[in-house]
Amino acid sequence: MFQTFTGSSRRPRQVNLSGRNPNPFATLGNASGSQAALASAQQERERRQRERERQNAAKLIQRSWRGATCRNAVNQSLRAEWDAAELHNSDSSAENELQQLRRLLRFFSPRNKADIQRLQGWASRHLKHVQDRTTNPAAGPWPMTYLRLEKTSLAALERISREGIDDTVDILLQLLVFLTNHGPDRNLQQALRYFSVVREVTEYFIKTNHEPISSILNATTAPLRKITARTLYSYEAFACRYLASQSLLSPWYLQKLLPTIADKVNYKLLASALAAVVRSPRLEEYPELTDSRTRLSLLSFFIYFHRHTHNFGSSEPYSSSQDFVTVASVLLGSIADDFDLDEPLPDEVDFSTRRSSSQREHVSDSFIKEQIRSLVQRENVGALLRMTGQSSSSPNNSSATRDDGARQLAIYALSLLRFFPRHADEIRMWLFRGSSQSSTPAIKYFWSASRDTEVFRAIYHDSRAAMKLLKDPSSVQKQDYQPPTSSSRPSESLRDDWRVILVFLELYTFVLKVMDDDEFFSASNVITNRGADESSSVRDNALPLDDVKELSVFLKNLGFTMYFNAAQIVEDNDAREAPATLSSYFNTSNAGMFEPAPETKRSSPSGPSIGGISGMSIDYMKGLVTGLLRMIYERDSRRKFLPPDHWLLTSRLDMDGFIPAVVTEEESRNKVRTEDDEDVEEDEEEDVLGPDSDLIGSTRVRQIRAQERLRRQQRKASRRRYLQAVAPRLEILQNMPFVIPFTTRVQIFREFVRLDQYKRRDGLVDPELWRLSMNQDMQRRNQLADHHASIRRGHEFEDAYTELYELKEKLKEPIQVSFVDKFGQIEAGIDGGGVTKEFLTSVTSQAFSPCEGLNMFSENEHHLLFPNPSAVEEKKELLRQSGFRENSPEFREEVNELLRRYEFLGRVIGKCLYEGILVDIHFAGFFLLKWALTGGEGSAPNESGYRANINDLRDLDEALYQGLLQLKRYPGKVDDFSLDFTIADTISLPGSEVTKTITKDLISGGSSMAVTNENRLIYISYVAQHRLSRQPWQQTMAFLRGLSSMIQPSWLSMFNQSELQTLIGGTAASISVADLKANTQYGGVYQIGDDGLLHPTIELFWRVMEGFEDNERRAVLKFVTSTPNAPLLGFGSLNPKFSIRDSGDDQSRLPSTSTCVNLLKLPRYSNEKVLKERLLYAAFSGAGFDLS
Repeated sequence: MFQTFTGSSRRPRQVNLSGRNPNPFATLGNASGSQAALASAQQERERRQRERERQNAAKLIQRSWRGATCRNAVNQSLRAEWDAAELHNSDSSAENELQQLRRLLRFFSPRNKADIQRLQGWASRHLKHVQDRTTNPAAGPWPMTYLRLEKTSLAALERISREGIDDTVDILLQLLVFLTNHGPDRNLQQALRYFSVVREVTEYFIKTNHEPISSILNATTAPLRKITARTLYSYEAFACRYLASQSLLSPWYLQKLLPTIADKVNYKLLASALAAVVRSPRLEEYPELTDSRTRLSLLSFFIYFHRHTHNFGSSEPYSSSQDFVTVASVLLGSIADDFDLDEPLPDEVDFSTRRSSSQREHVSDSFIKEQIRSLVQRENVGALLRMTGQSSSSPNNSSATRDDGARQLAIYALSLLRFFPRHADEIRMWLFRGSSQSSTPAIKYFWSASRDTEVFRAIYHDSRAAMKLLKDPSSVQKQDYQPPTSSSRPSESLRDDWRVILVFLELYTFVLKVMDDDEFFSASNVITNRGADESSSVRDNALPLDDVKELSVFLKNLGFTMYFNAAQIVEDNDAREAPATLSSYFNTSNAGMFEPAPETKRSSPSGPSIGGISGMSIDYMKGLVTGLLRMIYERDSRRKFLPPDHWLLTSRLDMDGFIPAVVTEEESRNKVRTEDDEDVEEDEEEDVLGPDSDLIGSTRVRQIRAQERLRRQQRKASRRRYLQAVAPRLEILQNMPFVIPFTTRVQIFREFVRLDQYKRRDGLVDPELWRLSMNQDMQRRNQLADHHASIRRGHEFEDAYTELYELKEKLKEPIQVSFVDKFGQIEAGIDGGGVTKEFLTSVTSQAFSPCEGLNMFSENEHHLLFPNPSAVEEKKELLRQSGFRENSPEFREEVNELLRRYEFLGRVIGKCLYEGILVDIHFAGFFLLKWALTGGEGSAPNESGYRANINDLRDLDEALYQGLLQLKRYPGKVDDFSLDFTIADTISLPGSEVTKTITKDLISGGSSMAVTNENRLIYISYVAQHRLSRQPWQQTMAFLRGLSSMIQPSWLSMFNQSELQTLIGGTAASISVADLKANTQYGGVYQIGDDGLLHPTIELFWRVMEGFEDNERRAVLKFVTSTPNAPLLGFGSLNPKFSIRDSGDDQSRLPSTSTCVNLLKLPRYSNEKVLKERLLYAAFSGAGFDLS
């Protein structure tokens, strides 16, 4: 039956109008009628076509065979005639040699070894005779014949180099030299052919260690020594065809050939020719340069020729050359994401590298390292900056000339910063120091150039303009090759604008790291006499506050668009990136039609280029902009200089539906985070195996694992793009939270917590309902015992760690705590719903208080807490003195035990934040800043993460801060202090006055590097990084690991350090009695009856509270809730609610509290004066739980 919605079971009629047999199993021969006739005709046409093709192919083969046979016969007869003439002819005249040469060229074939021997014989005789003659060999019919002879000789040499006919190569190379000197000037195509063959012959010499080498040396340099109108063609071919070879990096070539060749190369002509190539569409003619390794080799040789000419001394004479800068910056920028020359310290923690080193190939060749590292020299950057600064200040130069100078320097500096990320601070310092000899400070020079760009002006006035400007301008051009036109200029101008802006942001970021607040606020628009001390230079580079305001608006608009509209920017660039061309490697202004081979392509892990700048990913741009914007925001947070609402961007958002939209985005991110966790587990399993595990079929296994890694990376990138599309508001909150009002962010934070509680507790947010549900479930009833702990008074932290550490993330669930007094008796108390507030405050109070043993936390003179920087080293020293062998399993376990305590303490603080419980603990600003900057997920987290700076040292060590300031401002020679790039960590052992000093290098080889006036800023930066980041790294990460298990790092990144302190301990604003009164609950006889009137004692209480000073109100609040601060969102958000109940009518009795439930037990006082005295006495006496 075939039921239908009509209810009819009748099969519908099927009508076949196609003429085909409906039977799918029927053969073609079974067809009938018109269909069979059509099929038969089609088969007949196909048969006739195949027959015609077969006959035509046979004719072609026969014709080709007849032609080849005829040519061979003619050539054989010509060879016989040539041999006969050579045998019987003793005439050595020029006419006879010309006739013989023409006959030879007619039949010569490079595949015939005898022809090569004939060519060698003729060349030997001709070279000898030419020397004896007085006539000019370059006159008459000889030039064109020489041109044909050169082509023939190159073909012969190409055959020799491939087949190894060693006995003829020297003569032919000598012939090439002769033809170069006496033949017509070569055009570009002839020069390319020439150097392609010479390179192959050189590779043959390298392979066979051929001797002598004079012939190949002369053949290589002859076209370069001949100065004509076409010499630049020879240099271009020499660079792009000859030097673009990895085979030339062999030790034999570098020792025997390269120095002699370098003596005869004009480095200026080489730079001019190569600069013209990288600026023009001729780049498409060199497929060799699609391979990044080849470009690396070419750059190395290019630098070598310049260094060799100047005896490997100072690079100042050539580093300021426009052609050198153009070539070096373009080539260096094209390989910056593929190779890594840096070697970090063994114990280095990478805080600043923006690209993962696992994505880049490490260069081990010593020659390449030496040449490329020579670029990272003070003379290179400083000389260029001084030259540019002098040209910019010259009255004869226009603003366009000054802009070109800024762009030129920006391209080079940006390439150096990208290729040498671990030397980034040194490069920035040389830029900064290089301006000391020019009339304009570096920062103000680049700031002036940046603010004059069209990109800056457009984004400053409208944040929406950034989306168009961030897209690759070349993506809108056609992909087919087009010659240079004026239409390409706006695109290149846009790229130059971005380069200038990026270099300014990089440089200003460095300057802010070493600039203290006094210098920051000391800027003026007038440049005064520049002092000799470093502080004067830093002060001269400080921007006026109005300019900082203008810059912050630009950064705020740019950053907001990059995060909020990231999906559109990335998708458009992704869609327009293919097909890739050679121009894209070098960032030329013209698109080309050549596409590199698939095996030579390297996909960028950072995503598509931004603004048309090759290698500049949106993640890098986000990190740079966000990092600098946060630094300015932190300055404004410490000392206000911007308007109150300057940072807000609520006009770009729908604030009415903002919170629900953010919550929805968070749910989507949780789904993606689960998938990320699965990939992380797979990566960890692979790390255990290692990349080169000794497995059966290891090659195949490695290939499979590499494919799996690639697929995981692609999945992560896809999920990141998905998050950018579906969670733009979360991106803003995570990276630029200050554009959203603080109260809105607090509400979002509490909503995130509530959503997490709802999911974890199966919809039962209330602790009692959750407990009841657990008790009713037989399978989960035993889990409740894990959430119960017996805590001894005086041992709160130790017992809590022992009982609750294994809970890990389950500490988020409601816990039950029983206090045990010193007699072993369980104390009676009100639990307040299971979240024992008294327990959390007791644990934190004991853990952060100084003790006789090892202190996990230290405090500064302002009583602000931070992890003890030397805790791990002190623990290790204690273990050594106790007899533990270093690096033994027991030794490591003891150290890990200390780190687990830090982790547990992070969980306790996270538990307080999770439950909304305020604790009276104050952390140092730099430590809280690390909390706020741990939420990066794919948006350049290293760049937007914590950056140590000299201002944060004030909270850590005031004496060290002042000492570094004096060093920076010292007017004399810093060498007098005999400092080097090492630092001494002092550790003190508990219970002993003996201290021990451990000296560590700040950089590789730091003990042999003296601190001078030129590098003292780098020294100060490294000292700050060591003290604030590297030394307390293990302790800090353990604490943050525990904190992140309770509170998502992305939630914490919504707040700055002062806002986080407010989340922990409440707001420092004045206590509002009206708000407290409106959100107070009453119990016992104080409970409000049907008449709605307050009890007389309660009325007295509120009258007394209103008459108190703010410090007295805070004392009462701390007496009841254990913290003197009000909740962020008012007392309505206090958990549990502020409560008052009666405790009898004894007028002499003092008030008491149960801080775990925020309960004040107030006797029924009838006198206002008595109530005030008793309340103040109880509040300031420090009494609490059982006071009566």
